[in-house]
Amino acid sequence: MPSATPLLGAHMSISGGPAKALERGHSVGCTAVQIFVKNNMQWFAKDFAPAELEAWTNSSYRPNTVFGHSSYLINLCATDPVTFERSRQALKAELERADQLKLPFLVMHPGAHLGAGVDTGLARVAESLDFVFAALPKGRCKIALEITAGQGTTLGSKFAELAAIIDQCRYPKRLLVCLDTAHLFAAGYDISTAKKFGEVFAEFETEIGLDRLAAWHLNDSKTALGSRVDRHEHIGKGKIGLAPFREIMRSEQFSQLPKVLETPKGEDLAEDRENLAVLRNFVVNQ
Repeated sequence: MPSATPLLGAHMSISGGPAKALERGHSVGCTAVQIFVKNNMQWFAKDFAPAELEAWTNSSYRPNTVFGHSSYLINLCATDPVTFERSRQALKAELERADQLKLPFLVMHPGAHLGAGVDTGLARVAESLDFVFAALPKGRCKIALEITAGQGTTLGSKFAELAAIIDQCRYPKRLLVCLDTAHLFAAGYDISTAKKFGEVFAEFETEIGLDRLAAWHLNDSKTALGSRVDRHEHIGKGKIGLAPFREIMRSEQFSQLPKVLETPKGEDLAEDRENLAVLRNFVVNQ
């Protein structure tokens, strides 16, 4: 039986400094928090100020698990040479920042092949990861490749594609996987009942393996099964239903994995409180 205090939380803004994300998480009872390591809409950022790192290290609002998410600007298989090189350098810089914050892993969307083809795109992603990891031989932060909805030419909407990147990378020990419920559903993986969820996860275990699963993103979907459109909705108010969230929250095999929301919210975080209450209720009432 999973712990009555699961590793559960939400993505939090680092506006005002990364330590502010921990305070925001604490205010809604997070035991797990995901953050961007810099402004998500900028390629690069100034170095952390010493005061920011000190506030982070000494924060009394420390959840059990904190991990990062890379910028959505990064595309490791971009066809434009400038964007391609900028993406590699940006990921390297973000991993360095993540190491400064002692984050265990950084969730990353593999990228979009933009017409070059799936196989070519997957190979370029693996080559880019090799380039970045080789440039950071002492780096500790790993990359958790995220399942995607498959919108446009986005890679990573199939377990086999994530497995191919891992297989082609020269640094497989530095790669993990993050599963997002909304992305799974939009990509065509039917997780709408306990039985179907079990079948999908059995496929994941065969293709990739439980040992590589680093985290869950718990999001309902505004769009239908197989829509390939990435739109997050509040828990129980989208197209998926409550079954997979109940399974994830109650499963012993996921009890040590962080589970975070990426659902819409305002500055007062009221929506996070509501969604977290729904999820916690699955553990309490079983």
